[in-house]
Amino acid sequence: MTAPYACQPQDSRGRLWPERMSTFRSPWQRDRDRIIHSSAFRRLKHKTQVFVEHDGKEYRGDYFRTRLTHTIEVAQVARTIAGALDLNTDLAEAVALAHDLGHPPFGHTGEDALAALMEPFGGFDHNAQALRIVTRLERHYADFDGLNLTWETLEGIAKHNGPILDRNDAGDPLPAPLPYALAEVDAAWDLELHTNASAEAQVAAVADDVAYNHHDLHDGLRAELFTEEELAELPVIGPAFAEVDRLHPGLDRMRRRHEALRRVFGVMVEDVIAVAENRLAGLQPQSAQEIRDMEGPIIRFSKPLYQNIKAIKSFLFQRMYRAPSVVDERHRVTKIVNDMFPLFMKDPAKMPESWQRAILLAGDETDRARIVLDYVAGMTDRYAIAEHQRLFPE
Repeated sequence: MTAPYACQPQDSRGRLWPERMSTFRSPWQRDRDRIIHSSAFRRLKHKTQVFVEHDGKEYRGDYFRTRLTHTIEVAQVARTIAGALDLNTDLAEAVALAHDLGHPPFGHTGEDALAALMEPFGGFDHNAQALRIVTRLERHYADFDGLNLTWETLEGIAKHNGPILDRNDAGDPLPAPLPYALAEVDAAWDLELHTNASAEAQVAAVADDVAYNHHDLHDGLRAELFTEEELAELPVIGPAFAEVDRLHPGLDRMRRRHEALRRVFGVMVEDVIAVAENRLAGLQPQSAQEIRDMEGPIIRFSKPLYQNIKAIKSFLFQRMYRAPSVVDERHRVTKIVNDMFPLFMKDPAKMPESWQRAILLAGDETDRARIVLDYVAGMTDRYAIAEHQRLFPE
């Protein structure tokens, strides 16, 4: 039984291309399954978070997170939080599973490079690209392009991090430039970009924060970019290590690390649930639309924990995301993207035949750039590296 403020399957706004209801799956179970079976979801296996997958160099290994393992962890956290709050767990899971589909190879480094290259052609944003994938680029069904997901799942992909457009005093949207991939979807089906997303999509966004804060600590330790002793100086983490040492003195290093970091994980999840329960009890929303129309998100960290997480993020930024070895890798993979994109723009014959045909049908340079972007952004790390080696032999 879900709460009145949860999204209800019978109230779904449906799909852009109407389909007969499934006899044994809810609309959002169906969305979840389509996402899992998509080509873009499978490619997440070889797209990275921080450490680039490549041949025989530093950071190669099976223990570091990829976009796929991260996405599975986000979906697990989202289901847990949504279930505790009597929300629709299937919708929360569907949004969580789709939230990173638009990421290009090489994590945020690849995104930064493509955003710069695409600036003259409408920009690049991974959330907008995820929408483009699920509405256009997945081409497996006879009746439509994309996955034909429900409005609620598309809304969640677009707005899980908050409203895209500001509102005036009357609550109406204020016009602003949008990434073209988002603008195209919104023009076809109004996603109400000036409002919050559903509580379920907000849960997916917070679950993303929980998952990456937790696993980046694990991965940074495994990469030996910092030590447990250094982490013990940070808020939340220090008390977690102290509790493990009190309960399990002399525990071996790997077990001690895992026991401490799973407590950090628990602190974040429990905080989100407690804050949401308190706010929901005070505001008493009676529909999913009331959640959307609120001034701010209903699902968030408490202010004290948020400040502690900021301190942890600041540490990770300096010691992990900007570590000299990681920065060197960023330069290398940025060059890969910066080499390939203009080459494909100049000589589409270097692309696979199906993409060459798409280029031939393109109307102008902007259309061509967006097709090249779709190709490059869809690459996995290993494919991008292999293609660069083929096209730019040393």
